[in-house]
Amino acid sequence: MGDNDRLVYSTGPDGKVECPNCGKSPCECAEGLAGEVRKRNQTEPVRISFRRTGKGSGMTLVEKLPMHPAGKEELLSKFKKRLGAGGAVKNGVLELQGDRRAFVKTELEAAGYKVRLIG
Repeated sequence: MGDNDRLVYSTGPDGKVECPNCGKSPCECAEGLAGEVRKRNQTEPVRISFRRTGKGSGMTLVEKLPMHPAGKEELLSKFKKRLGAGGAVKNGVLELQGDRRAFVKTELEAAGYKVRLIG
């Protein structure tokens, strides 16, 4: 390798990416996908509901999440990668394809949010 050669992407020796914090694959950090565990200043709980539409398997909706819009996009992309499902952020509401209420509830509670299941 010359002086200009640089490593662009690397995985661990067994082909798995290790977490830089806990050193495990998959990550077992306490912070989870929704961010670090800390006391959240919420005036009302995050609402998680399921809406069945005319076609398909329905949508899981996450409303009243006190987070910056860029943070919502980042959180949604983490959820989509972890679940292997599609989704979008529309008018500040996270939409995930399928009934994912239990998963979203546990992840947000692990991050310190108050959560209420609706419906």
